[in-house]
Amino acid sequence: MRAHLGDQLVVESPATGIARRDGEIVGLHHEDGTPPYDVRWSDTEQVSLVFPGPDAHIRHIGHGTPPSGQEVWVASGAAPAFGGAPGAGDIGRRVAVERRRRGLSREETAGRARMSPDYLTYLEEHPADPTLATLVRLADALGTTVAALRGGGADLPPSQGHALLHPHLRDLGPEECRALLSTHGVGRVAVTAPDGRPAVVPVNYEIVDDAIAFRTAPGSVPAAAVGTDVAFEVDHLDEALSQGWSVLAVGPARAVTDPDAARRLAGGAYGEPWAGGEREMWVSIRPTRLTGRRISPGP
Repeated sequence: MRAHLGDQLVVESPATGIARRDGEIVGLHHEDGTPPYDVRWSDTEQVSLVFPGPDAHIRHIGHGTPPSGQEVWVASGAAPAFGGAPGAGDIGRRVAVERRRRGLSREETAGRARMSPDYLTYLEEHPADPTLATLVRLADALGTTVAALRGGGADLPPSQGHALLHPHLRDLGPEECRALLSTHGVGRVAVTAPDGRPAVVPVNYEIVDDAIAFRTAPGSVPAAAVGTDVAFEVDHLDEALSQGWSVLAVGPARAVTDPDAARRLAGGAYGEPWAGGEREMWVSIRPTRLTGRRISPGP
């Protein structure tokens, strides 16, 4: 008997051959995939160490032959195992991002999804291919969709869903706009590019002392914001519920030239710019006008 992470262990009745219990294999203890396994049972969501008997068999979940050197998580103290579904780990990263965006701890999320906090930790930090039932519970706990956790709409533009039957559109006040701005790390800045053409480009940003700050490279399109009044926009759309919000900030942009101020910005940054490369020029936008709108279901 050999298994990969994500395969199912099925225990059948010796008399009828009907499945009595099944669970997802979430931990391997041997490099070759032989027992024992850490199994998360579908009926209790508890993880236990299992030495399968003659009434058990493995249901493989389409892993195929693992490429040489592809590592997946194994139990503490065991040698690295091999396997995992294509793109393994992407779901866990999306779960972690959505959980943090909603301000939930792992314990709170696990409780909502009726699963072990240890398994959620494993899912977020290691390659995994959770079952559909697990994804359904996680999506419900995080207020999102299974498709979103799987990244099914990653290459599609937003607003492919249906419009609300009775939408309610309201303007947001400055304080609510500031609060929403502070929850995001990617926005769009509208500038006049060096070639004289209008451009809108996404940037990773921080909120520091009510100012919007982002890193870029001298001579780049975002750097053209310096010395001009620019528009900066962030938004969030919930495709499943056809609702969301947007915030627009308008104000002058300047280069952060003080070395100490630039170091403070770099030290407090939550991450590196997605575009990569040398981006050591900080640009700060001090909003003089802050507006926003939210669309939600009507009464």
